[in-house]
Amino acid sequence: MTEALPPPESNDDHAEMPITAHLIELRKHLIRIFSCVGLIFFSLAYFARDLYEMLSVPLRAQLPHNATMIATDITSTFMAPFKLTFFVAIMIGMPYILHQIWQFIAPALYKHERKIAIPMLTSSILLFYVGVAFAYFITLPSILTFFIHIAPHSVVPMTDINLYLNFCLKLFLVFGLTFEIPIATLLLVLAGIVTVDSLVAKRRYIIVGCFAIAMFVTPPDAISMAMLAIPMWLLFELGLVFARILERRRAST
Repeated sequence: MTEALPPPESNDDHAEMPITAHLIELRKHLIRIFSCVGLIFFSLAYFARDLYEMLSVPLRAQLPHNATMIATDITSTFMAPFKLTFFVAIMIGMPYILHQIWQFIAPALYKHERKIAIPMLTSSILLFYVGVAFAYFITLPSILTFFIHIAPHSVVPMTDINLYLNFCLKLFLVFGLTFEIPIATLLLVLAGIVTVDSLVAKRRYIIVGCFAIAMFVTPPDAISMAMLAIPMWLLFELGLVFARILERRRAST
């Protein structure tokens, strides 16, 4: 008679809960998230115009002396700064937001999954911030310099404040998500969807895909495309390095 196999590792802290209990728990965490974002937003609301002034520094530094930013909608002067303030509130509250999400899903994870998830969550937050900082300090000034200096001499560039805000937020979001590529690569390898060797074998296609994606999500110029595609490629290579380290650790245990 063969021995019965031991049951799979389970989480003792997580008991079976009805769907209503899960929904109540989810509501509790959502209330905390909205309360946190709301508190930060109202704390920053007084500085909304200062935040927009800070955002517009790269553009105003490139505008000719006889040019200025404009508002084509009567509500833009009010809504654009507060829209930016809301985005900044989410950015500042992101660690707490992810912490609440973590508290909701953690009881359903095994102990070994928790050990991996915590450093990944921390790394994803830091990488997103680095991506936004890269977009603001490096990519945005380069893009603005190119487009403003390429304008005909008879054209005075005057950018609408709302359109400029939308452009910046899109750029920040794209680069913030792009810098999550190492985390995405690790998750794919850990889930067994792909292996490091298969990714290495398809490296040339992935590099071409990075440039193709950059071509569609960035402004139509070679500088913007290269400034997104090259970091995407390098971040993919970084993800491969860490994935290979994890594979070796798993093989040795």
